[in-house]
Amino acid sequence: MTDTGAIAERYRAFVEEQVRGRSPIYVDLGLAVAETPEILSFLAALPVPKQQPNLLLAAVRHIVGVPADGAALAAAIRTHGDAIRTVMLSRSTQTNEPGRCALMMPVLSRLPQPIALFEIGTSAGLCLHPDRYGYEYGGSRLMPEGAGPQVPVFPCAIEPTELIPQSYPTIAWRGGLDLNPLDATDPDQVAWLQTLVWPEQTARAERLGKALAIARDNPVAIQRRSLLDPLDDLFDGAPAGATRVLIHSSVLAYIDDEEERRQVCARIRAACDVWICNEATRVLPWIAERAPTAPPPGMFMQAVNGRPVAWTDPHGAALRLIGDRLELET
Repeated sequence: MTDTGAIAERYRAFVEEQVRGRSPIYVDLGLAVAETPEILSFLAALPVPKQQPNLLLAAVRHIVGVPADGAALAAAIRTHGDAIRTVMLSRSTQTNEPGRCALMMPVLSRLPQPIALFEIGTSAGLCLHPDRYGYEYGGSRLMPEGAGPQVPVFPCAIEPTELIPQSYPTIAWRGGLDLNPLDATDPDQVAWLQTLVWPEQTARAERLGKALAIARDNPVAIQRRSLLDPLDDLFDGAPAGATRVLIHSSVLAYIDDEEERRQVCARIRAACDVWICNEATRVLPWIAERAPTAPPPGMFMQAVNGRPVAWTDPHGAALRLIGDRLELET
């Protein structure tokens, strides 16, 4: 059983690093968890990977809806604990936020074309369609040719404006892997993805629905395998001459051991021409230490081929260049 003090700190960090300013309801509920022994004891009985704040709150919401406050959350766990536990043990936080494509576009649009795009931790594959979405970068909008209202438009505050992409990448091939790939045609799995969107974020939920429709119409083969497996065959089948680009977001935190994370990163780098990642700085400290400044509160780090290039919003809403210009090595 995990120390409840450590769990409480994890929930306080979740509130301060991820939720504050984005979801008032989850701020209140996250702090309530940290201060309620009954809930902490419930979490301590679960495996450590299943104690995640997003997983608990989504599971509760999946079973009883969004609790009004901490007391209602504790009552839900007291009354429906077995059902909530079952959801937490059988599901994972495969958020699959397609808005993160807005963060990749400045890099993808500047690479030698065409691109073979592969994602690890791809969930339902929504981030494999950056060329099929629209983007709102401040006052500049980029839309696919002939796009109608069915195309989601992802907002992203970008600094400096010179980074705003002027065209789409040419993606000639797509692939992905996940321990538990989600099916964009399965209503139950779609409902779980929608539950992972925080309660107040109705516009984000609407964009997710549109992205799911695009994924249903453009299926991509997603391998059921671990990123701990050998990765040298990921681009088998990709067209010759395409720039092999591997992407991931909020994935490597699931590997607890830092040395194992380093080994995975080495295999990733060897498998592709360009490696684009969006992760918390604590996950890749040997890359983050190369940045000249610390990240703004609540921001992730985007790195390209192991070099930090930008601070990013975890869900794709903002990108801030770290240096003077976007330097890409391929």
